[in-house]
This record gives sequence, structure tokens and C-alpha cells, in this order.
Amino acid sequence: QVQLVESGGGLVQAGGSLSVSCAVSGQAISNFAMGWFRQAPGKEREFVAAINWSGSSTYYRDPVKGRFTISRDNAKNTVYLKMNSLKLEDTAVYYCAGRAARYLGGTYYDSTRYGYWGQGTQVTVSS
Repeated sequence: QVQLVESGGGLVQAGGSLSVSCAVSGQAISNFAMGWFRQAPGKEREFVAAINWSGSSTYYRDPVKGRFTISRDNAKNTVYLKMNSLKLEDTAVYYCAGRAARYLGGTYYDSTRYGYWGQGTQVTVSS
């Protein structure tokens, strides 16, 4: 049984940085492409970033490009999202997601293509 557990969320001032992690158990994540999604109050869940099995390919939604970095450590079965220059609009619950495929192709942004999800971690950016 694959389980994803996020950690590292919290409260940060605008312009600050925060890192969130996703620890995976039950299977080696080297067989998985991974992604981060977020959901703000009253809004739909949206794609944030994704990474293929080796880390050689990464994808980002446009507003976070240059500010967020997704990475992974397959030896630790963990995926990370480093967030810099945080903005008020980055406030959301951040979810880690896994896809049982090594490569993402053109559907990296599609939440329905990810079969495994964590419970989410709250990130709040204050002014």
C-alpha cells in the first residue's frame, strides 16, 4: 500500500521561503513520477510542479517558475518542493501526488493521472 505524507508547511511572510517534503512508503518512488498540487479556499485544485522518476525533467505552472523548485531523493523515497519569494496568492493546502509511471509526458498537469495522494500540508503566506 503506497502512502504519501507531506510535512513542512507553515506560516511565512511574503517574500520568504519554505520547503515542503513528501515521504513515500510502500513502494520505491523510483518507479513513480511525482507532482505537487495546491488548493486555495474556494478554488479548484491546481497543478504546481512535477518531476519524472530520475529528476531529469521538471515542470512548473507559469506563476511559480523561477520561484519554486521540485526535487527528489529516490534513496530517501522523498520528494521536495522548495518555495522562494512567496506571495500571498501561494497560500493553499499543498498536496503531493504520485503517478505509477516513470515519465509524465504531456499530462504532467492533469491531477486525474495521479493515482496516489497525500493528505496535504497548509502553507500560509502573510503580508
